[in-house]
Amino acid sequence: MKMIRQGKVKDVYEVDAHTLEFVFSDKISVFDKIIPSLIPHKGETLCRTSAFWFQVARSCGIKTHFREFIPPNRMRVHKVQVLEPSKLTKKTANFLVPLEVICRYYVAGSLWDRVRSGEVKPSKLGLKNKEVKYGDKLPEPFVEVTTKLEEYDRLLTKTEAMKIASISAEEYKSIVDSALQIDERIAEEVEKRDLIHVDGKKEFAFDEDRELMVVDTFGTADEDRWWDWTNYSKGEFVELSKELVRQYYREKGYYSKLMEARKQGKPEPKIPALPADKIKEVSDLYVEMFELITGESYR
Repeated sequence: MKMIRQGKVKDVYEVDAHTLEFVFSDKISVFDKIIPSLIPHKGETLCRTSAFWFQVARSCGIKTHFREFIPPNRMRVHKVQVLEPSKLTKKTANFLVPLEVICRYYVAGSLWDRVRSGEVKPSKLGLKNKEVKYGDKLPEPFVEVTTKLEEYDRLLTKTEAMKIASISAEEYKSIVDSALQIDERIAEEVEKRDLIHVDGKKEFAFDEDRELMVVDTFGTADEDRWWDWTNYSKGEFVELSKELVRQYYREKGYYSKLMEARKQGKPEPKIPALPADKIKEVSDLYVEMFELITGESYR
């Protein structure tokens, strides 16, 4: 097989003209930076979780690019073209849609940052005439769309997203509806194990007949945010996802230094490695989350 891309988390190989193989590594990244530490069991848990959700999506009637799970940390998928937006037309087929769809169900993460700064008004979240607090459940899903193939993700309006991806209003709606449908099923599944699905992102592609497929990975401890219901009911927000690592670098001051460097266009500081105790904590979390999300035993 020929390696065609080495990503932050997984490596991509070409099996044949129509098939790719994803190899999920134990690498971990935050803020678009690869941390110089490996997290034992991370690759396998993400691969198995992804395979689980692809099968769930199919049971909902949603087409996916998933073909085969190869234990312990590989999967084969339908190959699509990765094209620059400038090369896309409304007739292009078999290509990655250059967008990420983020569906939020609670006030958390970067959304909370933007609410506090005044960038996002409570009325936009359906929370007008209410003091917004971290962890508030939203009355309706808050859907945002960002770029996919640019150096840094940026938020897009519906019009911008349709233009960049060369999709119609109907196709845009189908993409958002599919993401919400999958998330509805995710929430139902994990609720059985007292887990709250806080938010998550999805990626999509069109096949040779320009039929929509959900692609890449989703519903994992990397792409999505999760809380424990018991803690949440007590007003405690214990991050059960990669957010745990993001918080570590925020607390250590790295995040603020990185953002300041990006803002000023200066060289970005190198991200330091995780200490041994934090590596074990994160590794244990990925194994625990695989079992909580899927209901399956890791071993």
